[in-house]
Amino acid sequence: MERKYKETIQEIEKRMKEGRLKPGDRLPSIRQLSKELQCSVNTVIKAYDELEKMHRIYSVPKSGYFMVGSNQSKSPSSLEKIDFSAAGPDLSQMPYRDFQHCMNQAIERYKEEMFHYSEPLGLASLRKQLSKQLQDVQVFAPPERICVVSGSQQALDLLLSIPFPNGKEEICTEQPTHPSFIQSLTNRKLLVHGIERTKNGIDWNYLEKIFQEKDTKLFYTVSRFQNPTGYSYTNDEKKKIVELAQKYDVYIIEDDYMGDLDTTRKADPMYAYDPSGRVIYTKSFSKVLLPGLRLGVAVLPEALLDSFANAKFAADVHTPVITQGALEIYLQSGMYQAHIEKLRQQYKHKGILLRDAYEKYLPKEASFTSGDSGFYSTIELPKRIKGKQLVDYLFHKYVLVQDAATMYLPTYRQENRIRLSVSQVNDKNIPIGIEKISQAIQELLVKKW
Repeated sequence: MERKYKETIQEIEKRMKEGRLKPGDRLPSIRQLSKELQCSVNTVIKAYDELEKMHRIYSVPKSGYFMVGSNQSKSPSSLEKIDFSAAGPDLSQMPYRDFQHCMNQAIERYKEEMFHYSEPLGLASLRKQLSKQLQDVQVFAPPERICVVSGSQQALDLLLSIPFPNGKEEICTEQPTHPSFIQSLTNRKLLVHGIERTKNGIDWNYLEKIFQEKDTKLFYTVSRFQNPTGYSYTNDEKKKIVELAQKYDVYIIEDDYMGDLDTTRKADPMYAYDPSGRVIYTKSFSKVLLPGLRLGVAVLPEALLDSFANAKFAADVHTPVITQGALEIYLQSGMYQAHIEKLRQQYKHKGILLRDAYEKYLPKEASFTSGDSGFYSTIELPKRIKGKQLVDYLFHKYVLVQDAATMYLPTYRQENRIRLSVSQVNDKNIPIGIEKISQAIQELLVKKW
C-alpha cells in the first residue's frame, strides 16, 4: 500500500514536470486514475489527500481535484513560461479550504435570506464586521456609512455616475492608472484631467491648478502600491492632497485595494486625515483573497448614501447574500488577519527579489518603478522601443509582460512602458525573467527597424 501511494504521487508530479498537468487543470477522477495506474481507489485518495496538504492541488465538491498555482518543484528552463502579466493573487496561497468552510456555514446561517432580496448596501451584520475590521487600517466609520459592492470597480463606476454635493462634473486621475477605471471614464464620456505619478510623487502646483481652475468633481487615487507603478504616497503627501481637496471643494476617491499588504504599520490612508467627509474610501478583497468573490467596500459620506444606494439597486439590486455571509464569517473567525499577515511577508520578499534583479540586470537605457509589495511595477524603455514590440518579442522567449499603453488616457499615452507583476511568479524565476527581459531590450536596441 505504501509503495503504491508514493508511486502515485510520483506519477502525478512527473505529469506536472512534463507539462501534461498545468495550473488550473482538472486531475483525473479518483476512479479513472485508479484504473489507469492499476491501484486501489484508497491509494489514489491518499495520494490526492497528501498533495492537497502540500497545497499542490485543491478539491472542489462535486467537480473533482484541480492544480494549484505554478509548479513549485519544476526547475526553470528555457521552455518554461515566466508570467509577469498575471496580476491576480498567488493561487497557491489562496485559502480555498478555509473559505469553503465559511461558505458552508453561511448557507446554514442565511438560508432563509436566500429567498428574499437583501439590502442594496449589504448585510447589516457584515457591515458591522467590516466596521471593526477597517479600524485596523485606521478607517473609523459606522456600519451605516459602509456599503458592500460587487468588487471595488462597481463602486468606482457608480460614483462616476451620481451627482456630488459640490455640483461639479470633471474628473482628475493619476496617470497611469488601471485600465478598468479608464474604461469607465471612456464609457461615460467624462471630461478628464490626468496628472503624472512618478517616483518623486506628483506635481503639486499642477494638481492645485486642476483643483482650482477646473470644474473638478473628484480626484481618483490609489494611495498604496498603485497599479501599475507600485508607488505609495507618504503620510505627508496624503495630508497635502486632502488639504488641497478641502480648500477647493474637491472630493477624493481613495482606492486602497492593496492597502492590506502594507508592512509599514505607521502608514495611514487619506481617510484618516479627513474630518470633513471629503474622502471616499474603497477597497477590494480580490487581490488578497479570492477574485471570484467580487466583493468590495465603499465608505461614503452621508450626503452620498441615498443616491449611491439607488444607483446600486439599479445596477444589481444587491450583492449575493451567500458570499457576503461567507466573508462575514471569515473576518469574524480571525482567518482573514492570519491570511493577510502571511501574504504581507510573501509579497515583501518578492518585492526585494524584484528590485535586486532590476538593479543587477536592467540596462542603463531603461528605468523601473516598484513598491515594497512587488505586486506591481513598470519598466520605462528607451524611446525607440515600444511596449507592444517588447511584449511580442518576449512572448517568443516564453516571458509574458503587459503593455502599459492601455493604462493611460489617450491624451497622456506613453507607449514605451511595460507593466510587471510578480504575484504569481515563482521566487526563483523572478531574476531569471528580469534577466531575459533585459537581454531582449538590448537585442531590440541593436536591431535595425
